[in-house]
Amino acid sequence: MDPSATAAIEVRGVHKHYGALHAVDGIDLRVERGEIFGLIGHNGAGKSTLFKMILGLVTATSGDIHVSGATVQGRDFRAARRHLGYLPENVVLYDNLNGLETLHFFARLKGAPLSQCQALLDRVGLAHAGKRSVREYSKGMRQRLGFAQALLGNPQVLLLDEPTNGLDPQAIRDFYATLRELQAGGVTIVITSHILAELQERVDRLAILAAGKLQALGSVQALREQAQMPLTIELALNEADIPAAVLAMAPLAGITTTANATGLSISCPRGAKMTVLGALGPLGARVLDVNIIEPSLEDVYFGLREN
Repeated sequence: MDPSATAAIEVRGVHKHYGALHAVDGIDLRVERGEIFGLIGHNGAGKSTLFKMILGLVTATSGDIHVSGATVQGRDFRAARRHLGYLPENVVLYDNLNGLETLHFFARLKGAPLSQCQALLDRVGLAHAGKRSVREYSKGMRQRLGFAQALLGNPQVLLLDEPTNGLDPQAIRDFYATLRELQAGGVTIVITSHILAELQERVDRLAILAAGKLQALGSVQALREQAQMPLTIELALNEADIPAAVLAMAPLAGITTTANATGLSISCPRGAKMTVLGALGPLGARVLDVNIIEPSLEDVYFGLREN
């Protein structure tokens, strides 16, 4: 089989039970090669358990998981695992080592070249702190060192669990720029985050987990359409023109309008967007500006959970 035809990760009917607790409860999921894939859900939704099963650290109760075509727990997975990188939610490091020594330690465990270590410190912005003891590192510096560890060995699949914990805004921006560079090189990235605004414009597709089950799957736009949440159309108007805009909306079903200091806010079903814009035509130049606001990923997440 052509390796490029196989998924980077394929999860088929996977369950993980801890007694009566169904941490993962029948998940089917396929992550394509070269995707940046988001995995979101409440605490206890099953995200970390799923990560650990993909890594082979936890055995599934039932179902199958394949990574780069290799069956997890199978004999061929040992070789495939060398091409996996993992950043856990809580990075545990040895305080008695410095940054460079820490990467040397993990490189030896992974069988990765020691020559990569200094370059990775440079890549994550820790070149200046390579000889400093890890006990002196801030939370954000520890997180960046953990990310460097995950990049050892040039992994083809990266699993990142809450990777931006403790990072400042510039570091977060640099982190996602690095992910785009990795993606351009063919790396598949699966990322979890509770900061949904971070993921909204940065992932190709998302899966929403709830109580161990897959609740929704698709691009952000596809999930917006699935949630059937209304759009908001903001009109900038002079105060004297607001009544005319309200009157233009009056014949339209399912439309609500709210006057505000700058004009009119219109809430409408997604499918009515063009009808609303068409109804505004007779107002002409009295409409000073139009802003169409899509539901945020956070709106979609809570909307789907409530349905």
